[in-house]
Amino acid sequence: MPGQTVAYRRVSTTDQTTSRQLAEMKFDREFSDQCSGSTTNRPGLKACLDFIREGDALVVHSMDRLARNLPDMLALVGDLTKRGVTVQFVKEGLTFTGEKNPMQELQLQIMGAVAQFELAMIRERQREGVAAAKKAGKHCGRKATLSAEQVAEVRERVAAGEDKTTIAQAFGVSRGTIYNAIAKAQTR
Repeated sequence: MPGQTVAYRRVSTTDQTTSRQLAEMKFDREFSDQCSGSTTNRPGLKACLDFIREGDALVVHSMDRLARNLPDMLALVGDLTKRGVTVQFVKEGLTFTGEKNPMQELQLQIMGAVAQFELAMIRERQREGVAAAKKAGKHCGRKATLSAEQVAEVRERVAAGEDKTTIAQAFGVSRGTIYNAIAKAQTR
């Protein structure tokens, strides 16, 4: 009996969608992640690797969706093919079965290195953008959870002896946010 065809999809952020990946294909089982490919510590990937077994085929839209660095790419494809799983990358038109094929091994290494290079370039551009924004006096990072007025009110309520958990509930934030607000206000 032939194995199952399993899809793995990944996007880098939660505001992106995997809908364009493998859109016209049908699968027995599908797994996805909305996080960086710079690590293999992804819940969807872990579930996929736990599920897939000998005789199955793993289909991935493109190599950079599976891994963004060469060691991870080689390890994942090597582990899967040793387990008897076929790995197919649709965009690149490559299929790995575990058969010794020097040309395929070279293609895997080159394409894995390209994915790693792309990630390094993305990170470099991010660092440059953040540095330029900071130099221009722009705020970088997440928007503050509490306004300056709210922080002042938090400090007053803490000074008056009110419980931090009660204050956090009143503002709809975590206790950690309250502690951070107090600490930042004290360092100013």
